[in-house]
Amino acid sequence: MTATTRSLPCTKTVLLCLLLVASLVSCRNKKNDSDMSNITTPTVEATIAALQEQYGSQCAERFERSVPQAASLWRAQDGTPEEFQAFCLSHFIADSAQLSRMSDILQANLESLLGCFNKMSVDLKLNIHCDGPEITPIDEMFAGFDPSAHFDDDMFQQKIAFAVVLNFPFYTLQEKNELGQHWSRQQWAYARLGDLFTSRVPAACNQQLAGQLAAADNYISNYNIMMGRLVDDHGNHLFPDMALISHWGLRDELKTHYNEGDSGLAKQRMIYQVMQRIIDQSIPQCVINDDHYTWNPYSNTVVDGQNHQVDDPKPEPDTRYQYFLNNFHAMQQVDRYNPMYPTAIERAFNQDMEVSYDEIEQLFTTFCSSPVVAQVAQLIENRLGRKLEPFDIWYDGFKSRSNIDEDQLSALTRRLYPTKEAFATRGMPSILRQLGFSAEKTEFICSHITVDPSRGAGHAWESNMRCDNARLRTRIGQDGMDYKGYNIAVHEFGHNVEQTITLHDVDHYIMKGVPNTAFTEALAFIFQVRDLDFLGMGGNQQTADALMTLDIFWGCYEIMGVSLVDMYAWHWLYEHPDATAAQLKEQVIAIARQVWNKYYAPILGEENSTILAIYSHMIDSPLYLPNYPYGHIIEFQLEQQLGGKNIADEIQRIYPVGRLTPQHWMRHAVGSTVSTQPLLSAATEALKELK
Repeated sequence: MTATTRSLPCTKTVLLCLLLVASLVSCRNKKNDSDMSNITTPTVEATIAALQEQYGSQCAERFERSVPQAASLWRAQDGTPEEFQAFCLSHFIADSAQLSRMSDILQANLESLLGCFNKMSVDLKLNIHCDGPEITPIDEMFAGFDPSAHFDDDMFQQKIAFAVVLNFPFYTLQEKNELGQHWSRQQWAYARLGDLFTSRVPAACNQQLAGQLAAADNYISNYNIMMGRLVDDHGNHLFPDMALISHWGLRDELKTHYNEGDSGLAKQRMIYQVMQRIIDQSIPQCVINDDHYTWNPYSNTVVDGQNHQVDDPKPEPDTRYQYFLNNFHAMQQVDRYNPMYPTAIERAFNQDMEVSYDEIEQLFTTFCSSPVVAQVAQLIENRLGRKLEPFDIWYDGFKSRSNIDEDQLSALTRRLYPTKEAFATRGMPSILRQLGFSAEKTEFICSHITVDPSRGAGHAWESNMRCDNARLRTRIGQDGMDYKGYNIAVHEFGHNVEQTITLHDVDHYIMKGVPNTAFTEALAFIFQVRDLDFLGMGGNQQTADALMTLDIFWGCYEIMGVSLVDMYAWHWLYEHPDATAAQLKEQVIAIARQVWNKYYAPILGEENSTILAIYSHMIDSPLYLPNYPYGHIIEFQLEQQLGGKNIADEIQRIYPVGRLTPQHWMRHAVGSTVSTQPLLSAATEALKELK
């Protein structure tokens, strides 16, 4: 930062230094000598004093915080304490023009490095993520390889990382929120450079974590239930032959049966029963991703292809929770090298989301406790003409498509988009033009997105360099894109539009992107909720607005409980790091029941339901779930901002601000901070409108 940067009180800077030194002492008790700093407090103080003598107070705010940070990351193999001090004196940059030049060089080189690492990762995972030949063991091995695993090691070995830390110090989340309102764009870029090297995780740990996450992703991506092989207690097959991935496919199928009377209700109850078997791992191993067996999920009996009953079919052996546990243990190895964020929980919230765990918990529990929830639930009950059941957390009747037969929608989408090329060349441009994007901007965005058929439910993968494309993945059948695939594609396209704008239109590469994934989810939701409009099937606007409000509201209510289960499970794991997969399963189920009984059973009935533990994100995307409800909250505030305006113009005004902290970003976007109150108030008004 320059000398004009507003600084924190001196006591906070001193406190930061003391905390860093304390972390080094703590590390001394936990790590081998080669893992810990060899720089003592007297060396830090002497180095600061030498810089003070050389530059005076002009840059004191920077070097008083950056020297202790650099010291916390310095190891014996990097040099002696004397060499550390000499490095600081020779590599600290006081001149603002030279500092700006260093920032430009760093960002240009980072784009090349991170962009190529990302492209390599995309290529290596292509056979795992996209439709194609059968996955082979070598595919899985490459998918678990992280090309960037040695990046930090190399940066520290070359001492590039130390030069960055020394000149662009790290600011905590609290400090960014307090000071950021006074920072220029360049100062924000400097602060984001300070976020680059806050830890020194060995490549082996990064590779182990990447391998564990890839294994969990592969497990989830190939966890399909053969719906045509399910039977009820009377031997009835309720579903056609189709494979539905857990949990996304099962959940989305459940949503489609709200207008089918008793037959639809029977299907929903069967899916709910399947989900419970997955959660408690009583599901027979042989029925997972295998269409040779007929399964009754109520009695849990299995019949083989020769119509012989399978005696005592073996259940899945806590595999789901073993993957969860493996992720935790891989994160623990990373914890040891993170003085700023020493747990996966702190990294997920303070570092990645840049919102504290306590703030998120308070936001979610307050919302779920609101009396407005019961009022919305009463409306749903009136609409259904029956008492609510646990699976009604996925009630889909507020969407304008809820009164349209999905087979009719699928027939339309298959005709419009028989191939990935059709969606890329016709679908994406049509969506952007309907939102108000110019022909030139539409062509630019679409030319930077590649569409692929997905093995899994679908996802969007960003590009990290401007000469590469973002990727849109969704399921595309042999006869074309059905409505589920189209709906997912529209959602993922929203991600891709954000990814393209925030890479190409942001003024500093280091500021690319959004504050956290909730903000890209928000734009994806904004696209997804308009999917029928893009097909020319929209309805009355006033009623549509009320329905959209309640749809977002109910979606928040559902996913907040799921997120709390995920959060509490990780909290429990850190308190019980030696737990087995069986113990973790028992605890996740207990937590799911506790959250359900407190916030959901009074509304949806059935004490002790475990349904909040079904989400696959808990297994393949550690602590990602809170981004969804947080994204819904942001989505609603953005929707209010978009009302009556050209959507494309607002997107292009809001998103190029890049990666500020969430609260600063929201002030820029809508003029207020993140809050559930606008959604609660609007839901109350929407209830009046629909009544």
